[in-house]
Amino acid sequence: MPADQLTDPEDLKLVTLARSTRARTRAPEGACVRDQDGRTYAGATVALPTLRLSAVQVAVAMAVTSGARSLEAVVVLGDVAAVAEADLSVVRDLSGAGVPVHLAAGDGTVVASVES
Repeated sequence: MPADQLTDPEDLKLVTLARSTRARTRAPEGACVRDQDGRTYAGATVALPTLRLSAVQVAVAMAVTSGARSLEAVVVLGDVAAVAEADLSVVRDLSGAGVPVHLAAGDGTVVASVES
């Protein structure tokens, strides 16, 4: 999906937050999720010797620990060709199938959209 087709201001906010989180942490990926109440949670890749989490996994964990019961949308941002199956799985674990997951390049341009 070209970026000009992502017009919902709330979805564009997810792109901005994912991009700023990635830049701040210098991580390979940034992600942001929006829960059923419109609250947003941003995360970045964690790559420690004994802990490895994707940016989406971090953002979903933050949402869950804040009481989120489901997600409305997800953005994952980085230099990847596709959304990882593990990321889609964690979104489905919380929200079931059908949540829009937008993949954005490092500059924030949305390059693809799939559903969990």
